[in-house]
Amino acid sequence: MGSTEEQPNKPIPLYDTSSSPSQPLLSKPPPFPSSPPRHPFPPLEDPQTPPLATPPDAEQDSDPTQYLQITYNHSPRSFKDLPFLFLFLLFVLCTFVLGIFSIFHRNTSYSNLSSFTYDSNSTSCTESTLSNSTNLSFSFSVLTGFSSTFSNSLIWVFVITFILTVPICFLLLFSLKRYTKQLVYVSLPFFVVMPVFFNVYWFVACTVSSTCSDDFPLVYRILVLIFVFCIIAVVIWIFVVNWHRIELTVEIIKIASDALYWNLGLFVVLPSLTIGLVVYYAPIVVFLVFSRQNGEIVVEESSGVYSCVWKQDGWVPAYYALAILTMLWSAAVMVEAQVFVISGTVAQWYFSKDEPPRRSIRSSLRNAFGPSSGTICLSGLLICAVRVVRAAVDSARHDAPGMVNLVLRCCVNALLSAVDFLNKFTINFVAITGEAYCTSARMTYELLKRNLLSAVFVETISTRLLGGIIFVLSAIYAIVVCAILKGVSDLGVDSYFVAALAWVLLIVLLGFFVHVLDNVIDTVYVCYAIDRDRGEVCKQEVHEVYVQLPISRNHRPSLASATLSV
Repeated sequence: MGSTEEQPNKPIPLYDTSSSPSQPLLSKPPPFPSSPPRHPFPPLEDPQTPPLATPPDAEQDSDPTQYLQITYNHSPRSFKDLPFLFLFLLFVLCTFVLGIFSIFHRNTSYSNLSSFTYDSNSTSCTESTLSNSTNLSFSFSVLTGFSSTFSNSLIWVFVITFILTVPICFLLLFSLKRYTKQLVYVSLPFFVVMPVFFNVYWFVACTVSSTCSDDFPLVYRILVLIFVFCIIAVVIWIFVVNWHRIELTVEIIKIASDALYWNLGLFVVLPSLTIGLVVYYAPIVVFLVFSRQNGEIVVEESSGVYSCVWKQDGWVPAYYALAILTMLWSAAVMVEAQVFVISGTVAQWYFSKDEPPRRSIRSSLRNAFGPSSGTICLSGLLICAVRVVRAAVDSARHDAPGMVNLVLRCCVNALLSAVDFLNKFTINFVAITGEAYCTSARMTYELLKRNLLSAVFVETISTRLLGGIIFVLSAIYAIVVCAILKGVSDLGVDSYFVAALAWVLLIVLLGFFVHVLDNVIDTVYVCYAIDRDRGEVCKQEVHEVYVQLPISRNHRPSLASATLSV
């Protein structure tokens, strides 16, 4: 009591947080010592529910104080969700073992299938003496046909675009960190100006061109022109409706850019992981190519005519399914691993008091491919299943039309979206605490439910603004590329096509930058929720911005009220 009176401004902890390192990170607080009742008579209880009917575990689970120790776990972590790691490794091992078997077990006659003919004397397929020189010459002519001015210009534009993407990303990050408000408000008019310019430009160009005007009548051109203007009007209406959220979104983007600026090593690690995935895919693609050559040439009779056809071995389709599933799962695992590394690195930056921690990216990589590898495999499996089910539902849209199918698709898509969203925040929480997947999913939901709007709230305007900014930058880049090609080459109309491809490529590359920034925003969102749950302020500038987000009506009471209720 003496220490409390000497420091009245210090928040009263609900339990001792200075536990030993051996104590689990998310362990529940020890029970409070029993004290004699202050009243001579016990409080009135409902006779239907006696006090002993409530199990102690349920009371502890409903106790909001059990989450007060959540913070970044710097101590050595234990392995979680190992069965899913072993399952993933089994898929990969089977894919590679069967792929190597397919290479040594292939039938070399597959490439000469066209030279086999049916021999009526032996009632089998025999190879003729004719060579495949015509096919080889045709393939060579097809390959050399691409060696033109168009292909050379396209290759050079792609190479230059890849090289220029690096300084463009760093310049964009620096601008978002220092001049976020100016960049956003300067880009907003171009969200409307650029579509209007392209819409008017194609209409005038098609009207002037005799070929286009003959193939595309004036009535249809006017209809398309009006339709595009209607879409532009909808975009303007969206910005007008959400104008009051622009200022808050600008501050959120600025904080995320600052966090990413202090962890520039992510721009080296994340592309390296993507390149590693491509290298990992290369042998699987080779295995798929050689697995087609496992079979034999057999005689097939159709309407009394005998011909020689290729018959694959029975295990080849199953191997195709296994390899494709392994590739899809591996891609989802790599995406989740990248999110894990981003979340772990940004969380260490957030919870550091004075200066950014050293080797934060290295520790995040070690946790991602070490103790939390099974959790990442489980998360990737869920994401892969969601993508496969969603693709199956979308493909069945035309097969079974009707109201029942429409309602079923809406319900399935809503469920898949909820799973996808919850999984995203779960990976953020796993990167921070190192807990298992199911535990992290439950605690993430409870954490956001108690402290923020809900478990399904995210500031989506930031993603749209960033998408609009990269659209404008890519469009300006495409215009510059088209002007340069018009001046230095004789491509003619093909210069528009090359510029359009450069525009798409730059959007894809800058889209990766936006993806990283979105994950940073989500991580800061979860870290702010942890701060709010603990009653601490690790980053004052973050609290000044995120406190403006809407709060749930059923938000968690303050520490003082919680203490009194105990």
